[in-house]
Amino acid sequence: MKKILGVNNNVFYLSLVSLFNDFSSEMIYSVMPAFLVKSLNATFWFVGFLEGFSEAFNNILKIYSGRISDFYNRRKIFAVLGYALSNLARFFLYFVNSFCQVFILRIFDRVGKGLYDAPRDALIYLSSDKEELNKSYNFHRAFDTIGAILGPIFGFLLLNYFLNLNYKLLFLIAAFLGVFTLITFLWVEDKKDPYSKNKKFVFDFKIFPSSIKIYLLAFFIFSLGYFPLSLVLLRIQTFDPSLKTLPLFYFLFNFFFVIFAFPLGRLGDKYGEKIMLKMGFLISCVAFILFSMNNNFLIFPASILLSLSLALIDGIKMVYIGENVSSEFLGTAQGTLNAFYGFGQLLGGTLGGWLWSKFNFSFAFLLGSGLIFLSFVILNFSFKIMNKESK
Repeated sequence: MKKILGVNNNVFYLSLVSLFNDFSSEMIYSVMPAFLVKSLNATFWFVGFLEGFSEAFNNILKIYSGRISDFYNRRKIFAVLGYALSNLARFFLYFVNSFCQVFILRIFDRVGKGLYDAPRDALIYLSSDKEELNKSYNFHRAFDTIGAILGPIFGFLLLNYFLNLNYKLLFLIAAFLGVFTLITFLWVEDKKDPYSKNKKFVFDFKIFPSSIKIYLLAFFIFSLGYFPLSLVLLRIQTFDPSLKTLPLFYFLFNFFFVIFAFPLGRLGDKYGEKIMLKMGFLISCVAFILFSMNNNFLIFPASILLSLSLALIDGIKMVYIGENVSSEFLGTAQGTLNAFYGFGQLLGGTLGGWLWSKFNFSFAFLLGSGLIFLSFVILNFSFKIMNKESK
């Protein structure tokens, strides 16, 4: 099996796809909260609701995109269609004049993401050696985040030094750069599972063992407390009311994620997914406690800890569920996990934004940390049930 930079060719090119896509996407969405709040007069509640709703909509679609790709045993075509739709939505941001129009285009963008995520994750799984799954997923996530690092920096420089805070022109430039995402698919090979295609197109929760159902519940509760990043980083408004430095905090978050992701993926392959997920949940809880404190200096270490927690959880959660369900339902299982996570973000983002507006940021972040700790308890319970099932 040919490799580039230590991973399968397909994993490398899919990682490159995500790099170009996130470069384009994060140029836009690293400044979107500032554009909404400062240019379109949106409230914090709306920012939390927008991100929560769009992520929920996106992740619920992943159940069906994963199931369809399982049914037809094809991954690449659904991924290409999804990336194309997301990039098309970015072009139309140039014409928006209200936050309701942003809401509609954000939904189209998330429909695209809902189409491509589960088939792409399944394609990475099918393209990797079993003993290198965590490394492959974190390699992909690291490339994804390199794009997410370069995008905010490029956007910050263009917006503040060349475009005179012309957000819409920045959106148009980012959309044109997103075309490289689709071009890179020319080098991606579709992969098929060896199992029979003779199965019904139906979603049935019974395909999951009890431990996985509890695992899904744990991630739903976790996502209730783990507010969308666009809402979390509005915390900087206590020392930067203009939010001009917001893209730099996206850069900080994504920069440290890249540093952590690949080595933690290798550790996950060596020591197992359970210990990594437990650590990720606990570190997330600590990060939210730091964000709740009325000390601007703590925003920096809290952002770094949040990056570390995501590196411990993001790709590894997919590997764990992939290893504990039938390969016939791989795309369905990964899509379902994303759907539970997204629906939790809808409720959590909306609630967090409302509490922030109604009371203060400290109250919102403390509630988030409490929910994350509860999810840690449920996660441990799911692992205990898994141990009993495997005996």
